[in-house]
Amino acid sequence: MSPTAKSLRNRYRRILRFAALHLVQVWWFELFLPRIGLARLAAVGRARRMRRLAQRFHRLAVDLGGLMIKVGQFLSSRLDVLPPEITKELEGLQDEVSPVDFAEIRAAAEEELEVPLERAYASVDPEPLAAASLGQAHRAVASAEDAEVAGFDAAVVKIQRPGIGEIVDVDLAALRRVSRWLSRIKLVSNRVDAPALVEEFATTSMEEIDYLNEAANAERFVANFDGDPRVSAPEVMWERTTRRVLTLQDVTAIKINDVPRLKAAGIDPTAVATEFANVMFDQIFVHGFFHADPHPGNIFVTPTSSGRELPAEAGASPGWHLTFIDFGMMGEIPDTLRDGLRRVFIAAASRDGKGLVDAIQEVGVLLPSADTAELERAMTQLFARFGGMGFAELKEVDPREFRDFAKEFGDLVRSLPFQLPENFLLMLRTVSLISGVCSTLDSRFNLWDAIEPYAEQLIRDQGRPAVQDAARQVATTVTTALRLPGRLSDVVGRIEDGRIAVRTPDLDRRTAALERVGRRLVSAVLFTGLLVTGTLLRSEDDVIGSVIMAASLIPLLHAVFPSRRGRI
Repeated sequence: MSPTAKSLRNRYRRILRFAALHLVQVWWFELFLPRIGLARLAAVGRARRMRRLAQRFHRLAVDLGGLMIKVGQFLSSRLDVLPPEITKELEGLQDEVSPVDFAEIRAAAEEELEVPLERAYASVDPEPLAAASLGQAHRAVASAEDAEVAGFDAAVVKIQRPGIGEIVDVDLAALRRVSRWLSRIKLVSNRVDAPALVEEFATTSMEEIDYLNEAANAERFVANFDGDPRVSAPEVMWERTTRRVLTLQDVTAIKINDVPRLKAAGIDPTAVATEFANVMFDQIFVHGFFHADPHPGNIFVTPTSSGRELPAEAGASPGWHLTFIDFGMMGEIPDTLRDGLRRVFIAAASRDGKGLVDAIQEVGVLLPSADTAELERAMTQLFARFGGMGFAELKEVDPREFRDFAKEFGDLVRSLPFQLPENFLLMLRTVSLISGVCSTLDSRFNLWDAIEPYAEQLIRDQGRPAVQDAARQVATTVTTALRLPGRLSDVVGRIEDGRIAVRTPDLDRRTAALERVGRRLVSAVLFTGLLVTGTLLRSEDDVIGSVIMAASLIPLLHAVFPSRRGRI
């Protein structure tokens, strides 16, 4: 049933209410308390607060469905802008919801196809094959006429949920409003461009609900692997495909992570892991167009006796191939990103910390406001620890050492204004999924072995640009040397004009006395503000609300009993 205007308004308000209440909470603990000298108090229980926030959003997303589940999945991959307590909690958010009644699905399909379902297909199974927040899939048998044209009769038809277009519009409107709120908070705007992040998500979402786009992606994917016996994908029945209905060849087989069935079919899971990694990295590094959601539900291992056997040198057992489905989320590696990745590899190979940071900036990972000095120092330490090792040595390093290093620099990375470009983010997410699937198939699988040849080839294939990089580095050095006298002159001028501040102990003592007076005046106002804030939050979380109300005693005591410490 399509949503009513009232239900859409309630949905919009519910999203905004959730965001507003938790923004107040974050503002209080992460901005206000540190500003009045209570940073240590704010740090108490921070990890627990972040996890509870993510848990509440998890429940909201499952309850509302629509784009909110996609939002959770999107946020779970934003390691660049969110703390691990949130991303970890949202990792398990699955796009599985209760199916829509078949009568409603039938009506939606008939309205879109403009014919009765019995005329569009010979039969449609009323039991859904899969149900998701945006649509659901049913097995079908094509009509004789359509089967003759398409070349197959066993099909899967994906049909969008009734009213999903209106729901997506409302969800995006709410998210855009929240992003505007975030853009007014300096701590957030300095680290992430929230409106741009929402627009990036909106673009991906609108593409995903356009089944014509998914059908075109499927055909492009098939063309990239034309003649490659390792890979197949379902064909599109264009006669029964629109923006809201997609009809594909039914290619379901053994799920790639179903190890018992693979072994029962005589297929070596280790060989599947190796071939899957090779095929995925071919998509990323060779084709520049890759499946960005390769979870086990979207990949099948198809046994075959039709001659689609892999040559012996391919390293996989004969008699099977990989079958990909669901091309709604695809990633591209444009030339600019490919060039940036090459520069990253070259800088890493030469252990050039500054060059690596410059390459990261070229990729678009850092916002213009980033202060890269600390990052350059971190990269220098990284190379000092691991820089002398090749791929073969790196894969022998104790994983706990990598985890310790990641923990050590995690806070630094999150403090900088990182914002990964969409395609870069999709690539990282895809590599993570590749590693997870392959590790399920082969516990000894090592990602270094799979990616090393592509990294080396990326550098070899770009020999000429590498020379240009060297020339550019020389030019940068010469330019810096030529500008040095002018910079020294500018520093001298700033000193003469009094534009460089110099601290003195006497001045600091005098200003401290004024600051104490100002803090007392503010404390009286804060007491009332805390009580109001705590009262608001108690309706959402009784514990947090009570804690904030109790904390209001701190500014009250400060206003009534001024500190004697530091008096002159």
